[in-house]
This record gives sequence, structure tokens and C-alpha cells, in this order.
Amino acid sequence: MEGFAGFLVERGYPVGPVRRHLCTAREVDRRLQRRGSRTIAGITRAALRKCGPPIGRSQDDALIASTLRLLEAYLDGTGVFPASASVLSPAAAKVSDYGRYLEQVRGLAARTIRAHLVTAGEFLARVCGSRGLGELSGLRPTEVEEFVRLNGQRLSRESLQHVVAQLRSFLRYLAVRGDAPGGLDGQIDTPRIYRGERLPRALPWETVTRLLASIDRTTPLGRRDHAMFLLIATYGLRASEITRLRLDDIEWRSRRLCVFQRKTAAPLELPLTDEVATSLVMYLRRGRPAVPYREVFVRHRAPAGVLKPTAVTEAFQSWSRRSGLGIKSQGPHCLRHSYAVRLLRKGVPLKTIGDVLGHRTMESTCVYLRLAVEDLRGVALDLPDAARLGRQR
Repeated sequence: MEGFAGFLVERGYPVGPVRRHLCTAREVDRRLQRRGSRTIAGITRAALRKCGPPIGRSQDDALIASTLRLLEAYLDGTGVFPASASVLSPAAAKVSDYGRYLEQVRGLAARTIRAHLVTAGEFLARVCGSRGLGELSGLRPTEVEEFVRLNGQRLSRESLQHVVAQLRSFLRYLAVRGDAPGGLDGQIDTPRIYRGERLPRALPWETVTRLLASIDRTTPLGRRDHAMFLLIATYGLRASEITRLRLDDIEWRSRRLCVFQRKTAAPLELPLTDEVATSLVMYLRRGRPAVPYREVFVRHRAPAGVLKPTAVTEAFQSWSRRSGLGIKSQGPHCLRHSYAVRLLRKGVPLKTIGDVLGHRTMESTCVYLRLAVEDLRGVALDLPDAARLGRQR
């Protein structure tokens, strides 16, 4: 029990939850003893899981289930439960081989590989089911189209386009290895997406400043979120770059900020402004929990850990609702777009904007030209006299 308590404290659980989990662990102990487990060495993973409550909605059931998950993680770490050799199913083994191919042959990024493997796994589960991979040899175009159709019912056209591209890659992989007929990848219809169909969602700069001012910086969570969103609005950083920012990346004496850009895989050095430095210092001194992580922004709720990009999005949505500004954008990426439009209106060259934002091509930066509506009106040509007279008639 002392080891379990230390395990909870190390993971950042406050005193109250630690006490509740220890009290609930006593009930788990009684249930284990009734099942014949008298010593720690006699506990099995199956016996521990059987101590869980039946499916219910009471608070006690939820607390026991939570304590059981934590106990299992603790016993795993202490070596009580032997590491069981996981035997992959044929479908899982095929997906694993495909992942190695994407990494070693095609050289894709880890995040891209994960998306490909999700689509490949879902496709095998849909097509083969419990019948085995032998069904792939007789794979028909109608089965592939049915998989795409089912995904189209829950995905937008942009997301479905990614799924189709991932599916085509997997079908080519299967065909090369003789597991599926060739040519199936060319018989899938791709959703039509027109270039420039949607404008980037940018907020007026006044709305950005009002959103930042509305964040309650009297709480540790508010100080953290204000520093995160100020970084995005000041430098146009991505949410993934915010969560990867480490304490070592802040050079206080030289007043520089070093950011590793995810898409270009290149470091970017930025000047540390007074406003950003003040916000970071306020968070680090009076908001950041004392946790053994080098990342700047960490979780404020147990279990302790670093933030994920989804947590940045959830925080943005929460403060957007509280601000009452009627912000329709669902993620902090709109702050990045707002920053780009602001630079454009200040006359910053497109090449410089693209370098700061981490764009790989000029085409990605040029999309912001269409957001500078007032500037575009200033360069519009007058109508010819013939056209003007025709409109008057």
C-alpha cells in the first residue's frame, strides 16, 4: 500500500484522491482474499480484473474501476504480473509489416504512418472479419467501394480524401505482395476538393486581443492557457509545436525562443518579446506544477504528464465559450491564421511569412492573400467604359 501511494503521488495525484484510492484498495483487497489470493505473489491479472464492479453508473463503481486500473498499472511496473508475450493475429501482423514498409521504404513520418495503419486495420476488419486473410485473394471492387461509402457517411470530403489515399496505398502494397488482386487502387473514386474552396479561418485582431484579455490569469490553469495562446498569436505556432516546447528552448539571457517546426523538421529562432516573456515567467513561477518534465506546458490534473495537441484545442474551446465573443472556430489554429493576416497587412513579404509559419511551399502562404480583403480592394482595376455603360443600360 505504501508503494501504491508513492506511485499515485509520483503521477501527480493530490492528497484527497490518493486517500480515496487507498481506501478503495482495501475493498479490492477483501475481494481478492475472497477469491483465494492471500499474497501479492498470488495475485493474477485475471483475478484482479474480476474484482471490478458490474456495469453500473454509481460513483462507487466508477471509483473501484478507476482504482483497479491504477493498481494494475502499479503491479505491472513492480513486476508482479509477468510480461505476457503478445501473439499478433494474422491481420495485426499484416498491419505491422505494412507499418515497417511505410517507415523503411517510403520514409513517412510517424504521425502519417499511424493514420495509414488505422485505415489499414479498419479495412482488414471490415473485409476479412473472422474469416482470415485468405479472403483478400478474392477481393472485389464492390467491397472496396462499400468500405469507402461507409466512411463517407461519417467523414467530411477532406477527411475522406485522406482515407482514400491511405486505402490506395495499402491496396498497392497488398497487390505487390500477391495478397490481393492488382488494379483495385485505381478503381476508387476520390471526393472532389477544389483548390481554395475554403478560406482559412482567421479572427479579427481585435477579437484575438479580447480573447486573450478574457482569460482568467488568477488561476494556474488560466496562466498556462494564456501563455499558450499568446505564443500562438505572437509567433503563429502550431498546437503540436506548443506542446513540444521545452524549458531548454527558452534562452532568457539572449532573449530567444527556439522552436522545432514539425512539418519542415527545421529549428526556428524567434525573438522573445517582453509580453511573451512576462506571461511565461508568471506561469512558470506561479502556475506550473512541480513535475519532472522538461516540457513547458504540462497537465494540471492527475495523472501528471505533458500536454497533447488535443488538450490545447479543448482549452481554446473552453475559453472561447467563456469569452462570449461568438468565436465560431473550433481550434486554436485560427490564431495562427490571424497572425499570418496581420503580418501580411503590415507589409511583411510572403517569403518571410512562410518561413516563420514553417510552410514548405509558397503556395501554402499565398492562400492568406485572399483574406486581406481590404488590401485586395485597393488594387482592383476600374471597369472599362464599355462595361460601365452596359451596366447603366
